[in-house]
Amino acid sequence: MAALCPPPSPAVAKTLITIDGYSPLLAATFAYWDNILGPRVRHIWAPKTDEVVLSDGEITFLANHTLNGEILRNAESGAVDVKFFVLAEKGVIIVSLIFDGHWNGDRSTYGLSVILPQAELCFYLPLHQVCVARLTHIIRKGRIWMHKGQSIISMLTGEVIPIMELLSSMKSHGVPEDIDIASTVLNDDDIGDSCHEGFLSNAISSHLQTCGCSVVVGSSAEKVNKMVRTLCLFLSPTERKCSRLCRAESSFKYESGLFVQGLLKDATGSFVLPFRQVMYAPYPATHIDVDVNTVKQMPPCHEHAYNQRRYMRAELAALWKATSDEELAGDSVIHTDESFTPNLNIFQDILHRDTFVNTFLEQIFQLKPNLSLRSTFLAQFMLILHRKALTLIKYIEDDTQKGKKVFKSLRNLKTDLDLTAEGDLNIVMSLAEKIKPGLHSFIFGKPFHTSVQERDVLMTF
Repeated sequence: MAALCPPPSPAVAKTLITIDGYSPLLAATFAYWDNILGPRVRHIWAPKTDEVVLSDGEITFLANHTLNGEILRNAESGAVDVKFFVLAEKGVIIVSLIFDGHWNGDRSTYGLSVILPQAELCFYLPLHQVCVARLTHIIRKGRIWMHKGQSIISMLTGEVIPIMELLSSMKSHGVPEDIDIASTVLNDDDIGDSCHEGFLSNAISSHLQTCGCSVVVGSSAEKVNKMVRTLCLFLSPTERKCSRLCRAESSFKYESGLFVQGLLKDATGSFVLPFRQVMYAPYPATHIDVDVNTVKQMPPCHEHAYNQRRYMRAELAALWKATSDEELAGDSVIHTDESFTPNLNIFQDILHRDTFVNTFLEQIFQLKPNLSLRSTFLAQFMLILHRKALTLIKYIEDDTQKGKKVFKSLRNLKTDLDLTAEGDLNIVMSLAEKIKPGLHSFIFGKPFHTSVQERDVLMTF
């Protein structure tokens, strides 16, 4: 087999990363196309383990495989192509992000790849979009660095290591696809003692209004994980695989892109969320504190998407205008506080109440606990919400001739679909957003308005 492999890239730098626990990621590589030698590997990242699963030569061969044929790549400027390879003969899967860039005045094609065992395919697939979104944005920043003559390796290292840590934590503390309702708050008879009913109602309602994305913080790992499992009951099995329990020993870091994640407070009784990662999450999130029974939520999807794009553009523009190495270093290009108190600025009180969740909780606690009946009732509740979301999408498609006209009859929609309560509308709209991405922005118009302005405008129709 060695005769079939191209010679290894000369002096390939390698970074060994210490991971706490098992790492499902075998390696990550950064390769480029050399007009004389063909595909070459510039850097390799691998977890530090006693057992060598892939040799450097095998990693180089797999990295070369991803760039073969890319010399004739015809893509728009700035495009990042995502390619997924399953090499059964090697027993690995490779996810490659292919992009063009200028480095020291030369234009070339580059590939950033992550390599995992084929046995981890089912584990990785639900997390694919999370990893790709994070790597894609780091590539956008890296292309600017390369254009300025700076090395991209340090920037890539700053993102590859967290992704390795994320996959390792998901392997050890990921939420299972099937959740026993007995391990959640919905099995408790003493709901008033273990979890205040009003707090539970607010938590579930806000969780559904923010597309099923929530951050649960607290001082007790048991209480946090119980709430995490409860909220995950309202997610699909695939979305549960993108959720994570908290670790009892020490807290994980906040990870952008997960649906539900549990985080432990520090010794001072606080947990500070990183502003940048929160802004990069694909959906807005709910912040739930199980110690003080508070529920906060971010603005709706269209506002979050607007703020996210504005922050990303500002970050890239500042990086482009930077004139010194100090300005290029790290995340200092955006002169904002990288940490903030969760109940300020982005996270706000729940503005709109619903009737769906209150009615659901009243009825489910009338059923006997420790029976599959409550699980069946929960499944029926989620099915009804899903059907309402599909009906809402169909209603909007018919009213706008599938997007050819502007939607102007929100009041009629709320009346016809019995969604007069703002919280009920937000829940159904959030479910519809996951089915039909961009629905929020289409309904509320291209120009950006704050929530208060939107209500004033829409009520005039």
